[in-house]
Amino acid sequence: MVTSVPRLVIAAPSSGSGKTTVATGLMAAFAGRGLSVSPHKVGPDYIDPGYHALATGRVGRNLDAYLCGPELIGPLFAHGARGCDVAVVEGVMGLYDGAAGEGELASTAQVAKLLRAPVVLVVDASSQSRSVAALVHGFASWDPEVRVGGVILNKVASDRHEELLREALDSAGVPVLGVLRRVPQVDTPSRHLGLVPVAERRTEAVSAVAAMAAQVSDGCDLEALLGLARGAGALSCAAWDAAEAVASSPPPPLPSPTLGFARAGGPPSSLGALPPDPLFRPGRPRPQTPPLSASLERGDPHDGLTVAVAGGPAFTFSYAEHAELLTAAGAEVVPFDPLRDEQLPDDTRGLVIGGGFPEVYASELSANEPLRKAVAEFALSGAPVAAECAGLLYLCRELDGLPMCGVLDSRARMSERLTLGYRDAVAVSDSVLATAGQRMRGHEFHRTVVEPGAGESPAWGVRAPRPRVEGFVQAGVHASYLHTHWASAPGVARRFVERCRTS
Repeated sequence: MVTSVPRLVIAAPSSGSGKTTVATGLMAAFAGRGLSVSPHKVGPDYIDPGYHALATGRVGRNLDAYLCGPELIGPLFAHGARGCDVAVVEGVMGLYDGAAGEGELASTAQVAKLLRAPVVLVVDASSQSRSVAALVHGFASWDPEVRVGGVILNKVASDRHEELLREALDSAGVPVLGVLRRVPQVDTPSRHLGLVPVAERRTEAVSAVAAMAAQVSDGCDLEALLGLARGAGALSCAAWDAAEAVASSPPPPLPSPTLGFARAGGPPSSLGALPPDPLFRPGRPRPQTPPLSASLERGDPHDGLTVAVAGGPAFTFSYAEHAELLTAAGAEVVPFDPLRDEQLPDDTRGLVIGGGFPEVYASELSANEPLRKAVAEFALSGAPVAAECAGLLYLCRELDGLPMCGVLDSRARMSERLTLGYRDAVAVSDSVLATAGQRMRGHEFHRTVVEPGAGESPAWGVRAPRPRVEGFVQAGVHASYLHTHWASAPGVARRFVERCRTS
């Protein structure tokens, strides 16, 4: 199947150049013209896609070549962009920045090449004039497979400044497609992990997105940008499909007895050889797929099986594909808000608590004692519970001294230290998500500490930045700091739903 949706990648020389303002504003400006816009974000970030969704009216989706593998970038893009008039992809960090020590892997440049998409470089021109030409020339010529099709100059001070910049760029051979003047920053407040999510400030976020759209519409040549997008090369790949992914997902690998991870939360005694990486091996043979459950074989949509997924302002981090995979595996996904709802949804058989900012809402979460007790009782019953990062904190005995659910005998607190980075992990214990020995790639992003950080049966073992085990597996609970993308391992969703049926 060939995908020919017009598309642009919005990149920059570095973080802080104005990518989010330009990308979000461009999405909203195109949508304001009546175009159906598909929004995408390079990397694992959960927050920017919320603003993208507000700008376009469509779900913001991530394209992460580390978490999902390069071979899934095209299919996941085609899945999200199906039926759209144009797609806008916001990059991450600088154009050529990717996973540490992994070359171009997970960089904006790699994603642009995989999508055969032209790049628009957003340059903070506030402290330069003629030097901008050298900067743009360097980025445009560094990798001949990356097509830098235009530049948008940001934070331009005056007409004279713009004149000098344009004159310099005439020699670089890269057209100027927009000029944004130095104006008071759009009201997009930040805190310890980046922008404040849309769910926490919807009214203000709507105004911020409208301001970005106006700024881009006034300063950019939208017709030229749309024309550049239409020049993207055709993609020869089938769109990713959750039902197909679940139906063809291989069984989890057998436990590995040679991992050598310590089982009591201390440092591993000997990491041994990790099992083969499931990613980056196109054409690898699939093990024979085990039989689907009866309800999946019949094609029943969810067979009355409810999986409750935490949402609301405190739990905003989730990849759209997770809910799609759970649905394809036979679950009915029902959201609930731990700040307001005092009980889990009726007939809940499984519970997913993703990332977010429980530390910001610790007092409100603690005050909702009926739900805390309901979650604790549900977990203690042995029912499947999958908790990532914020979900891990919520299941602890306390967070910053305030009572939480008490499922895990650990205490969580805020920390001044930022923990950030990709992780190559291996499951240490059998759980509702994986069997021991299963390898997954994930991402950590938090300013909290859980003490102790691992239980008697840890969730994951990781090698870097230091060898360690982390997380908890007890009864039906899998709780960890690690954010994973289930599109890379659809069997995770399938295993979770099957455990919901049998628990």
